[in-house]
Amino acid sequence: MSTTNMPPFVPGLELSRRFYTEAVRSLLEEAAPGIPHSAARLGSGSEVLGFDTPRPAGHARGPRLQLFLHRRDVSRHAGRIRHILAAHLPRTFHGHPVRHEVEVTHIAAWFTTELGFTPTPDITPADWLATPTQLLAEVTAGAVFHDGLRELTPIRHALRWYPHDIWLHVLACQWRRISREEPFVARCGEVGDELGSAVSAARLVRDLMRLCLLMDRRYPPYGKWLGSAFARTSASHHLTPALTATLAATDWRTREKHLAQAYESVADLHNQLELTDRVAPSGPPARFTEALIARISDPAVKELPTAGSVDQFVDGTEVLTRPELARAVHQEVRKPRPDYS
Repeated sequence: MSTTNMPPFVPGLELSRRFYTEAVRSLLEEAAPGIPHSAARLGSGSEVLGFDTPRPAGHARGPRLQLFLHRRDVSRHAGRIRHILAAHLPRTFHGHPVRHEVEVTHIAAWFTTELGFTPTPDITPADWLATPTQLLAEVTAGAVFHDGLRELTPIRHALRWYPHDIWLHVLACQWRRISREEPFVARCGEVGDELGSAVSAARLVRDLMRLCLLMDRRYPPYGKWLGSAFARTSASHHLTPALTATLAATDWRTREKHLAQAYESVADLHNQLELTDRVAPSGPPARFTEALIARISDPAVKELPTAGSVDQFVDGTEVLTRPELARAVHQEVRKPRPDYS
């Protein structure tokens, strides 16, 4: 479809809401009269995080949503529901193609597939930390159009953010990542490796952006939307000039200067949260890790390795988009290291 023939832009969540209310709901009632259900648009997709644009590729797949039934009703009615939807949904909806992307499932199965575990009132530290933040963002963003099961909204509420001690832990681990990389900008530069210095600086900029999202109680998304998500944080206005100047610098001393400004700004934001005693803005980043760990009250969380959540030490799409692999990798990291002494 050419851009001249594209329909007026409608944000994807709104398009999915209209699709449910105007097209899907009546067909669901025809296929399985009176059965309770919930309807939502969650999971992968730029529109779920609110980052879709009028770019033609944005709605190429058309409106999508999930229909959640009770487990018993999935086995009894899902086949007929899918058949009715496939036979009677319009081929286009408000000018957008319809590819029958209506998922019929039950809540436990869907969350287990998306996250690797079924959320319960007692979500374990391992569940939180083995789940990539992109996946947590995908199930807590989006929209619920109808919650007749009365289960979907409480689950999303429970997952909306980390428990306090887990939050302290991932913040501490993010500061630790920064403290490990922080010296390399100058060390590379001192031996004439400006390219290596620039790469380390870029890694630090990314880690600072993710830190600010964590401080703002926002799950950091994957790289495509990291800058867009960061722009919505309370830190963006103050930090963007320093971070942009860091990336634009052509020598390591200039990078160091702008990064120092960024570190001090993020340190001020940390102190404003009042999660720890005040930490002086200048000095080694490891001090923030120590201060945060000192405030963790749960012994089980305090004793965790300072690796953090899985996407604080893994950066491969092959792992971060597959919950079973992410959980396996996180489990390996939690194992005690062999003592060869």
